[in-house]
Amino acid sequence: MNIHDIPDAPHIASSDLQQARKEANALRRPLMQVLEEKLGLQPQQAVACLARMFHYPALSMEDLDSCMPVFAVIPYTEAVDRNAVALRTGNDELIIALADPFDGTFESWLSERVTQQYHIALAHWADLAAYLARYEQTLAALDTVKTVETREDMLPVGAGDLSLRSISEDTSEIVRLIRSTLHDALQVGASDIHFETLAAGLIIKFRIDGTLGVVKSISDVDQAQQAISRVKVLAELDIAERRVPQDGRFKAIDRGREIDFRVSIMPSIFGEDAVIRVLDKQALIDHVRKLSLDNLGFDDHTRKLVRKLAAEPYGMLLVTGPTGSGKTTTLYAAISEINNGQDKIITIEDPVEYQLPGVLQIPVNEKKGLTFAVGLRSILRHDPDKIMVGEIRDSDTANIAVQSALTGHQVFTTVHANNVFDVIGRFMHMQVDLYSFISALNGILAQRLLRLNCPHCAEPYIPDDVLLSESGLTREAVSGFKFRMGRGCGQCRGTGYRGRKAIAETLTLTDELRELITAREPIRRIKDAARRNGTRFLRETAVDAVRLGETTLQEINRVTFVA
Repeated sequence: MNIHDIPDAPHIASSDLQQARKEANALRRPLMQVLEEKLGLQPQQAVACLARMFHYPALSMEDLDSCMPVFAVIPYTEAVDRNAVALRTGNDELIIALADPFDGTFESWLSERVTQQYHIALAHWADLAAYLARYEQTLAALDTVKTVETREDMLPVGAGDLSLRSISEDTSEIVRLIRSTLHDALQVGASDIHFETLAAGLIIKFRIDGTLGVVKSISDVDQAQQAISRVKVLAELDIAERRVPQDGRFKAIDRGREIDFRVSIMPSIFGEDAVIRVLDKQALIDHVRKLSLDNLGFDDHTRKLVRKLAAEPYGMLLVTGPTGSGKTTTLYAAISEINNGQDKIITIEDPVEYQLPGVLQIPVNEKKGLTFAVGLRSILRHDPDKIMVGEIRDSDTANIAVQSALTGHQVFTTVHANNVFDVIGRFMHMQVDLYSFISALNGILAQRLLRLNCPHCAEPYIPDDVLLSESGLTREAVSGFKFRMGRGCGQCRGTGYRGRKAIAETLTLTDELRELITAREPIRRIKDAARRNGTRFLRETAVDAVRLGETTLQEINRVTFVA
């Protein structure tokens, strides 16, 4: 970055610095952020001011990307704490990039750790955070496992406290690996942790906002097996059994709150794979308190339709979509809005994800014989007004749910299908009488979750013709679109996306649609009738999100089918 090319970079007065330091200490915020806000500086202006004051070169995000980090000089966790990173340039020079040149302890701290020759440079605090966040996808909080552990090192059960201080006190490297992985997953908001065994070792992935990313790899078969065994020990599973799937769970403490982890072990050709589902109860409780259809991101048309269907006195409301598309959350939101204490509401779920006040929630326990079908039969004898069936998986559950909706109960349920029209085929495949099903059905909602552009770093862009063609669009069709894309920053961990919203297509059953479906008319005629009745398809809703600048073409192509 050439600081002379940046206009209007004022000098920072000592009085401004002192006042900013007081505010930063009082608010416990980084000095650079407070100073930048106080002076009303743009990021490049702030870096230019500091570079001129201290006679340091200034680095842009492009400059950072052109270098390689050297975490052997400044370990990753210390780089994050200090917001400083050691870089190796293409000329093999060592540069220490920092954000806060006013830190009086930095140079002495640095001299204790770096013995080779280096130069100091300045970078914006958000650019450094984004740069480090990208490498967090390939590094964990602690160093990679280095030694092979004995079985005795892995015997203590329970993940315990997941603070970095307690993790650093572990003597077992395998235990430290698993606990630090759990810690990292909680810090970044991962919903699942995947341990995938390969021929040469193991890779660990986090699912964040619905997408998987590699965070660590282990190039040692023995260590890979021990990592899986450690997960099994935590979940109190049989570590000697490697031929059949196993399921379990365990708990840990993070920042004073209890976290549940659900474990699934699956045999593979190279050994075993493990998936850990992260269930933060306190976060779920906080989420339920503000749970409503308004907070899920649906457009006005969808919200009004779901509220109308949820308020019907009887019949069935079906929500469909793949695993992790937010089906259960939508039903919870609908139930929360109609739960006025005057109706008996009972749910049967596997598992119970959120605890709803005033609602009887029954967890499925197939080992004890409590399946969806068995539980649903018992629920009907418990005088319910409204019933939620977590998922329809088999013919018995489907038929009982349909009969319940036909006999005066309102039934909320989910089923796995690609769109609202595939649901009909799914129920026919489960040998449900078509006429009864269509008579009971009030409406279907098919939904997906879209990642949203990061509000902190999203900026306008123009997609090329290849991307438009792959998206099924033309340059003329997108003339009024406000294309935006996140460039990556510390707030979004360098991904360009932050948060998700639900999009949906809806189908309300009218007499015309019921006649067409029961007469087994071609799907084209049914779709035409649905469109006349107000149905907007998933792809259309997704393209609208791009038009408004909420997400990208790449994201909607990942989530929805290109027509």
